[in-house]
Amino acid sequence: MTLLTTVFAAVICTVIWYKGAPKSDMKVGVLCWMYWGASLMWLVDAIFEYAELHAEYFTPAPADMLNDFYLGLSVVALGLVIWLIILLVKDPKGVVKAALFRKKN
Repeated sequence: MTLLTTVFAAVICTVIWYKGAPKSDMKVGVLCWMYWGASLMWLVDAIFEYAELHAEYFTPAPADMLNDFYLGLSVVALGLVIWLIILLVKDPKGVVKAALFRKKN
């Protein structure tokens, strides 16, 4: 479930990035790289787990599937938090800078 969750997030993010590909104001490419990296990590994990469990790999317990799904959602949420921090630090549209240096009357 972790692999599926991160692959879906990576595909959705890549489609969003591709729609606005010439200009990258929102730094969505960084988010794509994080999700594809996480997907690759979970793919390697799945390969090694399959090598260990063989046919049992395809019949996980429901509790294990739920735990894996929560872990996948946690990875997606952490990626969004990191992307948001990068976005706020880079401030491509100058919104944070304008809010910080706004003169108060």
